[in-house]
Amino acid sequence: MATSDLMEKIVSLCKRRGFVFPGSEIYGGLANSWDYGPLGVELKNNIKRLWWERFVGRRDDIFGIDPAVIMSSKVWEASGHVKEFADPLVECKQCHGRFRPDLIEGVCPNCGVNDFTFAKNFNLLFRTHIGPVDDSSAEVYLRGELAQAMFVDFPNVLQTTRAKLPFGIAAQGKAFRNEITPGNFIFRTREFDLMEFEYFIREDEWEKWFEYWRKEMWSWITDDLGVQESRLHELEVPDGERAHYSKRTIDFEYDYPFGKKELYGLAYRTDFDLKNHFKQPPYKDQETGEAFYPHVVEPTWGVDRSVLVVLLDAYTEDGDRVVLKLKPRLAPYKAAVFPLLANKPDLVAKSTNYSLPTTHSTAPSPGTTVGISASGTMRRTKSARRIASRLTLTRWRKGM
Repeated sequence: MATSDLMEKIVSLCKRRGFVFPGSEIYGGLANSWDYGPLGVELKNNIKRLWWERFVGRRDDIFGIDPAVIMSSKVWEASGHVKEFADPLVECKQCHGRFRPDLIEGVCPNCGVNDFTFAKNFNLLFRTHIGPVDDSSAEVYLRGELAQAMFVDFPNVLQTTRAKLPFGIAAQGKAFRNEITPGNFIFRTREFDLMEFEYFIREDEWEKWFEYWRKEMWSWITDDLGVQESRLHELEVPDGERAHYSKRTIDFEYDYPFGKKELYGLAYRTDFDLKNHFKQPPYKDQETGEAFYPHVVEPTWGVDRSVLVVLLDAYTEDGDRVVLKLKPRLAPYKAAVFPLLANKPDLVAKSTNYSLPTTHSTAPSPGTTVGISASGTMRRTKSARRIASRLTLTRWRKGM
């Protein structure tokens, strides 16, 4: 299968089967805006639950928070995002389209002309205003990352948990970046979900913990998501291309149909952020009394890219059927109940209306003789004969 064909099939399948819909579609849509449908939100939530269970629930050294989307503008000024959080932007002199230089191949994607302005930096933070007055004093930003809330809340978490180094603060949630996007489906959007934590350490231990979380991230991708290792790569991000706060960054890349691109990132942020937010060292060793700024290793996972990679990696054509070979814990549907004989109305009624022993909802398949149980762990019963490690995406033997 050609890689370009695969991407087209994934996008088409996602809309038809309720994974991802174009945003605001009845009004012509909005560029790079996507809504998750019934199956998509189950898959997305399964990924988030699995991540939280692994990195927060089963550990005693990482603590979760749920920070606000809108923070004081002083947070983003102190972190350097107001000045440094930018992408270069060029403008086509013919059609006035604007693009990131690294996402075009010499000519304008709109009109084909090779005549651009010099690159200028374009800040990625979304601006908005709070209160009734629309002036600079009321200007705030939608968060461009989750990390700053974890740094700002560092003393609160430290005081309430009495944690000792090393420890982490974790969060999941939306981030917003006014990106100039290439339009590769849900790969790069202006509104996206992140899962990440800041792991606070002593400076002389950063290499040990960087390597530890590198291995953990590999394990998550291959073991929890079930992605084929042959399609994964590591990129050591060189000087000049790293974020302004990073001393070392590794990108975990995947072979997408549109090329080898970033999936996740691992960064050593040093003590950059804590020093910018706190005039005095916020951590004091309980045994020695030494006060200092902890250093930080930051693993970051994009939820939307996780969904895309899981779908790409699981997509399989089996004759006239399309099958997603998903890990059982990721599958939106966990079980299917089929009648033994499709021409027996009483059996069809039982299979359609059967209430499976699960805490999650049951969704019947309209116009067919199959009842579907949405995600959840369930017991094996006579009626629930098939625990789904695969979600068969056909119209129940009527083809695509």
